[in-house]
Amino acid sequence: MTATMTEGGTLVVSPDVGGPGFGAVLRAEWLKLRTVRSTWWTLVATFVLGAGLTVLLCWGNADWLASPEADESPGSFITWGMMIAQITAVVLGALVVTTEYGTGMIRSTFAAVPARGRVLAAKSLLLVTVLFVVGTATALVGYAGGNYFLDREGIGMALEGGVLRSMYGSGLYLAGIGLFTVAVGFLLRHTAGTISVVLALMLILGNMVNLVPGTFGEWLTKLMPGNAGSVISTPVPFNPDLLGPWTGLAVFAAETALLLAAAYVMLRRRDA
Repeated sequence: MTATMTEGGTLVVSPDVGGPGFGAVLRAEWLKLRTVRSTWWTLVATFVLGAGLTVLLCWGNADWLASPEADESPGSFITWGMMIAQITAVVLGALVVTTEYGTGMIRSTFAAVPARGRVLAAKSLLLVTVLFVVGTATALVGYAGGNYFLDREGIGMALEGGVLRSMYGSGLYLAGIGLFTVAVGFLLRHTAGTISVVLALMLILGNMVNLVPGTFGEWLTKLMPGNAGSVISTPVPFNPDLLGPWTGLAVFAAETALLLAAAYVMLRRRDA
């Protein structure tokens, strides 16, 4: 609230144009996020898919990986489940934004917080934090379970170097995917459309661009969001022609930042 004194000595109190501060907006968005059942179901699915599939794949392939016939590194399996867990990160990122548009509650949100950028920032910060923590923990549990079976065959992998990087890298990648999806969600404002577009970019188009010939096709493959960002989450890259882990993450972060900037501009220009 802002208080001003008129020339006649009358005190006039008016609400701040920007609405509540960022701390208040953050608390409100956290309340929304943690009290919706879909949030918890999605996070449970992230853990089950990410850790469970990693353990399952390591258990089923440990004998083969230890044999002379193996043409894959154990590092290709130690975070395998996180490739599937990224789908749940997309779903959660979409629901954080588009659910309010679907129910019309976004009008109440923007009425309470006229500074719409604060809503975008609060949703983004919370989602990034949650997905980084859950993603890293999931990768570590998957590693512990999967490496048990690799150790029994004498091919266990120490939690150091590229393996250690892939643990927190999995959290970084899931957080990046969630943030990318938040931006698309504010642009499209539709749950199914947002999930479809992001999954197509991350999982389908990223592989299809391999068919583009020449140097242009090679660079297009490297710069696709899913291809650039995912390398940080694996000890051994599935495609050796992709960018390095940190270079790829930087490219993915730049692409996400551009998309967030576009979402912010459209958020200010369009009606709720």
